[in-house]
Amino acid sequence: MLGFEIWRESGILVCLIPLKGDDGLEISGVKVLFSIPIFGGIQISETVVAGWVVLGILIALVAFFSSRVERIPKGKQALAEEFVSFIYGQVESTAGKKFAGLSPYIGTIFLMSMVSSLAGLIGLRPPTTDLNTTLAWAIVTFVLVSLTKIKSHGLFGHLKEYANPLNIIESLMLPVSMALRHFCNILSGYIVMELIGTFLHFLSSSLLGKLGESFPVFKVAIPAVLSAYFDLFGSLIQAFVFIMLSMVFIGRAAGEE
Repeated sequence: MLGFEIWRESGILVCLIPLKGDDGLEISGVKVLFSIPIFGGIQISETVVAGWVVLGILIALVAFFSSRVERIPKGKQALAEEFVSFIYGQVESTAGKKFAGLSPYIGTIFLMSMVSSLAGLIGLRPPTTDLNTTLAWAIVTFVLVSLTKIKSHGLFGHLKEYANPLNIIESLMLPVSMALRHFCNILSGYIVMELIGTFLHFLSSSLLGKLGESFPVFKVAIPAVLSAYFDLFGSLIQAFVFIMLSMVFIGRAAGEE
């Protein structure tokens, strides 16, 4: 059986880690790749490096889809405008038309979540398997919800809500629940795929001997089929759920139905 523990780095909660089992399988937590020797040493983890790669991919996609813009959209421009229209439509129908200005934020979080969760397809550890990533996004949403409440009900009206201890708990649980929901779903899929990959490698070596050890044939096709759910479909669902919850909470903070 695999146990679990809370892994911390520099006092920051990183993720839940399956401990090494009797079968020799070990799924490690987020690793520190190198350290920048300034300010006492800034540790750069897998999450940070993968995040840089994700940002690079998004910047490249933006540059590609925004190049050669024409008055009558077609091809890639039409696809980009369809996505932008979809995001604006979702924000207006969920949070309210007056929150249309939040569409760039919602669209950015959606793309960041999608590409981050799919980073495993190019050999990176997905940044969304690190609780720090999803918690940072959830905190931004929490700040937007709080600012919306202050704008709608005034500072005194917002602070008066905290006279009820249940409202304090509810406010604090908002970023925690959003972060854990996204993080745990992506991490569980990542762990399942690692376990399946290890089993298929063992199966190849057991049935084919040294040939299977050097070339695990069972890992070629089967994981690709499962990735269609755990990587693609699961990533899409979790990204959509996250932005929907963000819009719902912001809309509720302003008193929208």
